[in-house]
Amino acid sequence: MSNNKKLGLKDKYRYLTRDLDWEPSYQKKEDIYPYERFEGIRITDWDKWEDPFRLTMDAYWKYQAEKEKKLYAILDAFAQNNGQQNISDARYVNALKLFLSGITPCEYQAFQGFARVGRHFGGAGARVACQMQAIDELRHVQTQVHAMSHFNKHFDGMHDFAHMHDRVWFLSVPKSFFDDARTAGPFEFLTAISFSFEYVLTNLLFVPFMSGAAYNGDMATVTFGFSAQSDEARHMTLGLEVIKFLLEQHEDNVPIIQGWIDKWFWRGNRLLSLVGMMMDYMLPNKVMSWAEAWEVYFEQAGGALFKDLERYGIRPPKYVEHCMEAKQHVSHQAWATFYQYSQATNFHTWMPTDEEMDWLSAKYPQTFDQYYRARFTFWREQQEKGERFYNPTLPQLCQVCQIPTIFTEPGDPTRISHRSHVHEGERYHFCSDGCCDIFKNEPQKYVQAWLPVHQIYQGNCGGADVESVVRDYYRINLGEDNFDYAGSRDQRRWQQWKDGTPTEELPEAS
Repeated sequence: MSNNKKLGLKDKYRYLTRDLDWEPSYQKKEDIYPYERFEGIRITDWDKWEDPFRLTMDAYWKYQAEKEKKLYAILDAFAQNNGQQNISDARYVNALKLFLSGITPCEYQAFQGFARVGRHFGGAGARVACQMQAIDELRHVQTQVHAMSHFNKHFDGMHDFAHMHDRVWFLSVPKSFFDDARTAGPFEFLTAISFSFEYVLTNLLFVPFMSGAAYNGDMATVTFGFSAQSDEARHMTLGLEVIKFLLEQHEDNVPIIQGWIDKWFWRGNRLLSLVGMMMDYMLPNKVMSWAEAWEVYFEQAGGALFKDLERYGIRPPKYVEHCMEAKQHVSHQAWATFYQYSQATNFHTWMPTDEEMDWLSAKYPQTFDQYYRARFTFWREQQEKGERFYNPTLPQLCQVCQIPTIFTEPGDPTRISHRSHVHEGERYHFCSDGCCDIFKNEPQKYVQAWLPVHQIYQGNCGGADVESVVRDYYRINLGEDNFDYAGSRDQRRWQQWKDGTPTEELPEAS
């Protein structure tokens, strides 16, 4: 009989990511991994790569299978008990519509990205880590779709999210973020997603969203959030290890990494404007303000992180001070924009109640009453008179982040921030110094951006007017999925549930 002992997790991981790799004999390494060098990153020793979790595939499947059993048991119970009737208010479901159409397809893009870049690393440890994360991201897509599919049976606007993601104007913001990362080199992709998004910014997305679900009685979403959170913890830890590994490999890597941190922090900050809007305006039962979340999850946590990275020669991201000021404004400016353009969205909007405005005043004492309350009060009064405001124009988009130029100048919230730059005889427009800098560094990449407003005006979106674009190209059902929440089928169906009256006269959600 053999006296060999069963290998521990650490030894199994070492054999998987070290001793099973080999030196090629009839092909050059630079031919096998052609993208490992073209970004300028220098790797001197792949064996220094460490995954703090040292997770092997057999252990991975075991852990994930246990989580799946618990998750789907709760999702089934939620559906069988008509859990959608126990949420705080039907307005909350619009936050799910935003998440499902804006974030879930990005999880799939992350899956594709990690599956691709893992092929291009010479180190076996990095390849294994990318393989694991690719599977995680695909699992997140599936669990999110399953968790929200129940709401699709009862509410409008969730019927064609995958189609919408590639076409709807505001969804070009998250889509362009991941398109940008996936068309970068492998090391920039890791810096963009594993570090800048997963480690620096992911808590600003997942923690407020899952807490918001809990505060509003949505146990299906809470459950998939908890199921994904252990994966996110692993991704965050790996993201920090990625950046430290690259910085420790060679001093020439430092300025390259700093440039990527500047770029992807700014792009991530712009993307999270949607989350700020959700927190401050779309949750009937609110958790915390966007400003509070930014202070906790970036200023405090991020401040400690970049203090730790000082020893490598890394400074905080460029223009971080602009974000610290903008936290007082971006959610209000974003919600004002969506309120004006909700004829072209797959979710409903509304003006905050007096009680909600008082909450916003308390959370934003220096800005809300001074700059935003009067505007929202006026719009609400107009709606009560039957003159609900919809903006009939199409806005100027930023060439990089693809958000309409709605944000204001640092230091002057009464003036729209706008930058422009001429490249090869053509003028391009930007929402900020941050986006303008990104363009100037890689103009050949961003001149190719597919901007929805430009495409609509050029007749490339299926119709000559906005209404036909929304109906035929976006596949948004006019008058059902969009416009104001007041009087919508979602509101009427919800009211009938609460009143206990039959719902036969209202058809099922499309």
